[in-house]
Amino acid sequence: MIAAFFRDFGIFSEEEIAQVLQLFTIRKLSKGEYFAREHEKSNEVAFIRSGIFRSFYTTPNGDDITYCFRFPNDLMAAYSSFITGGPSVEAIQAIVPTELYVIQKNKLDQLVLEKPIWTMFLKIIAEQQYLELEKRVFQLQKETAAQRYASLLKNQPEFILQIPLHYLASYLGITQRHLSRIRKEITS
Repeated sequence: MIAAFFRDFGIFSEEEIAQVLQLFTIRKLSKGEYFAREHEKSNEVAFIRSGIFRSFYTTPNGDDITYCFRFPNDLMAAYSSFITGGPSVEAIQAIVPTELYVIQKNKLDQLVLEKPIWTMFLKIIAEQQYLELEKRVFQLQKETAAQRYASLLKNQPEFILQIPLHYLASYLGITQRHLSRIRKEITS
């Protein structure tokens, strides 16, 4: 699964893929455990083998706002912390039991020093993250909550039912009651 992820980029040799796979460790997290915590440093990236994660931040009045979900075959990191070395502005929490392949930043940095192809890989990942962020901003500005829910349902139908309603409502920027109405309309 993770080898296929690297193959899909079309830039790595089998030897390079084998080399990077040796640098990952397997980590299992239970439902509710954190991969990254808000205000703490995070220096690792994970490939999700199984499970679902939510990324969220806490408002000044103590509410947490879910802004992203991560599913199997996704990479995830607290990117601002990973890049700057500073505290994370987000938390990343397992919604269900999960299994990850995790690599430390210093190991990626060493790969970059040894082979420039890894710089290209990190550039592609950064570009993908930018496009995902841009898509999210446009969704929030151009689409209704019902359209955003329908998109999530279309793209992740096998996982959407595992996400608690209060996280989905937070992600969509609506109340749970409004989400219930949307779900009834879509399934009718």
